[in-house]
Amino acid sequence: MQSGSCHCGAVRFTAEGQPDRAIECNCSHCSSKGLLLWFVPESALVVVAGQEKLTTYTFNKHVIRHQFCSDCGSQPFSIGRRPDGVETAAVNVRCLDDIELERIPRVPVNGREF
Repeated sequence: MQSGSCHCGAVRFTAEGQPDRAIECNCSHCSSKGLLLWFVPESALVVVAGQEKLTTYTFNKHVIRHQFCSDCGSQPFSIGRRPDGVETAAVNVRCLDDIELERIPRVPVNGREF
């Protein structure tokens, strides 16, 4: 089980599992925010505090609900559907507590072409 938060701590969450890699997408959104993503089933992500602080941003095809804290602007996770229809959460690994980023392999993804 992993725990994490936005920058100011108003939004706290848990996610089941352990990140074995981080997706580093080069789309305009992910690259401008420096997101490193760990994908888990949407049911594995639980907001434990600050649900009321979350604000949603969508762009392009409006299929991914990027969740960010309305106080600090940090984006701890997004919710969307995989092509097979399964609801999935993309956790920003940088928002996880006590994570050693240098130990998590990064997998580049060419999101500019989607």
